[in-house]
Amino acid sequence: MGNDKPKASEEQLAYANLLGKGALAGLGLLIITFIVYMAGVLPNVVDFDKIQSYWKLRVAEYIHQTNSPTGWSWTGLLNNGDMLNYIGVAVLAGMTVICYLGILPIFIRKKDTTYLIIALIEVAVLLLAASGILTAGGH
Repeated sequence: MGNDKPKASEEQLAYANLLGKGALAGLGLLIITFIVYMAGVLPNVVDFDKIQSYWKLRVAEYIHQTNSPTGWSWTGLLNNGDMLNYIGVAVLAGMTVICYLGILPIFIRKKDTTYLIIALIEVAVLLLAASGILTAGGH
């Protein structure tokens, strides 16, 4: 019996390495910012004591009653403990883009034009989706 298992390509390994490091960084940020939030070091947009009373609300009603930010407006409120938690979420959500950008040089070096174009399109679509320029629904 030989070792017939398929080997991961260079770009797969690079993507996985970046994803692993990014996932650890995002998780670390989530833990640190949650500790800051729970310790009450910073003020909150939504009072910690009142948060439980809002759990039953629909999202639109919650946003209205708490004056919580929507879209990327949370970035202007990072001096609040409850908004700091979004940093870790944003890192985790952005890892796909970071990983694709990380493997672009490999595709360029290998002259793999097809995958280079696919990866560039993927990055463009993800950035466009995250930008909030395109909206749908009643939110």
